[in-house]
Amino acid sequence: MNRRITLTVALVGLGAGLAACSHPAAASHQTAEITVPVAATAAAPPPAQGPGEPPVLAGAGPSASGPSASGPSAADSPAAADPVPSPTVAKTQKWVKIYSGQSKTNITPPKSRTTGSHTVELDATENPQIGTYLADGAGRTLYVFDNDTARPPKSNCNGDCAKAWPPLLIKSPGKIYPKGVDPKIVGYVERADGHCQVTVNGHPVYYFIADAKPGDINGQGVNGKWFAVAPNGGRTTNVPVFPNK
Repeated sequence: MNRRITLTVALVGLGAGLAACSHPAAASHQTAEITVPVAATAAAPPPAQGPGEPPVLAGAGPSASGPSASGPSAADSPAAADPVPSPTVAKTQKWVKIYSGQSKTNITPPKSRTTGSHTVELDATENPQIGTYLADGAGRTLYVFDNDTARPPKSNCNGDCAKAWPPLLIKSPGKIYPKGVDPKIVGYVERADGHCQVTVNGHPVYYFIADAKPGDINGQGVNGKWFAVAPNGGRTTNVPVFPNK
């Protein structure tokens, strides 16, 4: 037997955007009610029980002693490999969470270096010229600026400087997954323009506009002030390699 039921659902609209990573946008609580028809089917009555027969239990399946319809039991199967543990939250800075390792799922960084993201990867990368440095999830080199300060964190690269050296931005609510980096030294600082820039050991980190592909280190040693960032947040070797040939 079919019956027709109407269900009223309240839809809640969310805020359109976020002004800066340290100030989450207030969600819009406008609601709208819609009526959704739902078809419901009444449960069929249990089969009639004959004289002398055991009672029929609803949902009862094959007996425990009989074969299982789903195949052999777990005890008959080879032991499964231990799963790789998921990264845990190692640190929280306001509305940004920093995890204990890289994400178990693939993260696609924004194509543009000037576009921030809600999810950021930091990867320790080897280079025979400058040693171990940090790149983003797309393999793009990250730099530190000698004119910045780490205690307290502050970026002194704004305006035209930030056009040549775009900051690595994190949006709120944000997640940062470091690989080969101590998550406890990863964080962010709010810039003069209100956006939030990823920091390593207090040092704001940047891209270089002249790096065309992953692995380029054309910003190394520029003006004696810019260097690829090491996993400890400091500069890598002082050897300038610009331009990279």
